[in-house]
Amino acid sequence: MKLTENAKRYHHRMFPDYESKLAKTDPEFIERLDNFAFDEVVNEEGQTLDDRTRFISHLAVFMGCQGIDEYRLMLPAALRMGVSPVEVKEIVYQAVDYLGIARVLPFLTATNEIFTNEGISPALEGQATTTMEDRMEKGEEVQMAIFGDHMKGFANSGPEESRHINRWLVSNCFGDFYTRRGLDVREREMITFCFLYAQGGCEPQLISHIAANIHVGNDKKYLIKIVSNNVPFIGYPRTLNALRCIQEA
Repeated sequence: MKLTENAKRYHHRMFPDYESKLAKTDPEFIERLDNFAFDEVVNEEGQTLDDRTRFISHLAVFMGCQGIDEYRLMLPAALRMGVSPVEVKEIVYQAVDYLGIARVLPFLTATNEIFTNEGISPALEGQATTTMEDRMEKGEEVQMAIFGDHMKGFANSGPEESRHINRWLVSNCFGDFYTRRGLDVREREMITFCFLYAQGGCEPQLISHIAANIHVGNDKKYLIKIVSNNVPFIGYPRTLNALRCIQEA
């Protein structure tokens, strides 16, 4: 294989002294993949991200597209690249609101196993800032901060037969999870963007959350950087869908 020096260095930072089995069985493929993913993409002019942000987005994208094998492989690298254990758990927890526990449970299980293997206790310090009594109030506050003042009263809006879903969105999605410590609001909106575009089929919600990202300070250029840095992991169709939604929003 003819790997660039940049690709070699980046790979070594992620996986010190690790030699890929695929490099022996599929050398031509790995040559092109590693040179693209670990040199061309991460060093593209105007599209660079700091390592921590890049890997936060990677983990969210892996969950969105159900890439459990890649998640298992890359989580130790994410820890080496500056993502803290608390931040990892917060990404996993928030994914439940957008993917459901049926799809997130394998990632939570893998996280706990990998933490244990890395000498990290899976039982981390709690990050909740709300109680069962004030989660609705605090959820509405953060929802308004993200989407705007027009969200006031959203919990009691909509058709009566489905109004409970709006109430759950405010109290559970925003009150239980967006109010937690460990990630700030900008980071939480970024990972939500990743969950939505990586799973596909959620374009109306994706456009809404792109607008929310912009509202909290994650501008168009930033979101394009997030998408660009995840092309090797998500592929071109969902990448192009995400870019179209960014333009529309």
